[in-house]
Amino acid sequence: MKKHNFYAGPSILSEYTIKQTAEAILDFEGMGLSVMEISHRSKEFVAVMEKAKQLFRELLNIPDGYSVLFLQGGASMQFCMVPYNLLSKKAAYLDTGSWASKAIKEAGLFGEVDVVASSKEDTYSYIPKNYKVPADADYFHITTNNTIYGTEIREDIEPGVPLVADMSSDIFSRPMDVSKYALIYGGAQKNLAPSGVTFVIVRDDILGKMDRKIPTMLNYQTHIDKESMFNTPPVVPVLAALKTLEWYKDQGGVEAMHKINLEKAGLLYGEIDRNKLFRPNVGDESDRSIMNVTFVMDENYMDLEADFLAFATEQGMVGLKGHRSVGGFRASIYNAMPLTGVQALVDTMKAFEQKN
Repeated sequence: MKKHNFYAGPSILSEYTIKQTAEAILDFEGMGLSVMEISHRSKEFVAVMEKAKQLFRELLNIPDGYSVLFLQGGASMQFCMVPYNLLSKKAAYLDTGSWASKAIKEAGLFGEVDVVASSKEDTYSYIPKNYKVPADADYFHITTNNTIYGTEIREDIEPGVPLVADMSSDIFSRPMDVSKYALIYGGAQKNLAPSGVTFVIVRDDILGKMDRKIPTMLNYQTHIDKESMFNTPPVVPVLAALKTLEWYKDQGGVEAMHKINLEKAGLLYGEIDRNKLFRPNVGDESDRSIMNVTFVMDENYMDLEADFLAFATEQGMVGLKGHRSVGGFRASIYNAMPLTGVQALVDTMKAFEQKN
């Protein structure tokens, strides 16, 4: 039976990425060696790093004056690395979920943090609106997609101060204007590669303004100067990221991914709204994530939750159980999830409705 992978992360990768990476693990570039055992400074791997950065720039239309980095430590390391490099006196944050709150906690170690708005009191079921970002903030930090709660900021906002965004789970899912951001970062394990590498897109002119001394490994300038090679990079995830980027380009780029993402999300949300057994966690359609669709049993059918999960598993649906803080179900439909996978889930929901 075909499995349909709805895990939130590590998550589905394209067949192209998996196959090409597996081949390189066995024999990289015909060298008779695995990519896992060659020098990261060999011309063969340096070419991988350079091409991956070039495709980042091409697919996202990154303007001049920005550096693309491949680092380690996940988005969680960026929670402290961002304020270490950018927070002089005060930073503003939007609290839209667990990962945003973790970033806020870390920033508080470096200076004043102004949480301009939060949806915590309603289990992060919406994106706050009509907040004010203080003009004297060193930067404004947002988490664009909230994997646990199923909300997403799907537009490029302009807060009037440098904008920093955690895009771990929605990078390459929609066209965006990188010039409106001072820094973008994210873990790779949702829309790019296996876990182990972190991407950073940083505008060069925002760096080098701190009075504090920054540890070498936590200084963005270190990695810019050494072209992400200051220490040994995670070679397999970087290679896998390159293969994913090649696949995106072959599919028609970010615009094409966005079109199919809207179609997939529309199909699944449409069934959730139609099916009497289920209801969405996020009511406002403009706040609904097109990457992580969260839903629960309708209150009249709560006793069927375990039954539906078991039924869906029997039909080949994997990773549907919702996060423990929300419950219910979560279907992560990242770029690599084909429309057929979403259709299979919708068919499963319809079949379960008929059974009950």
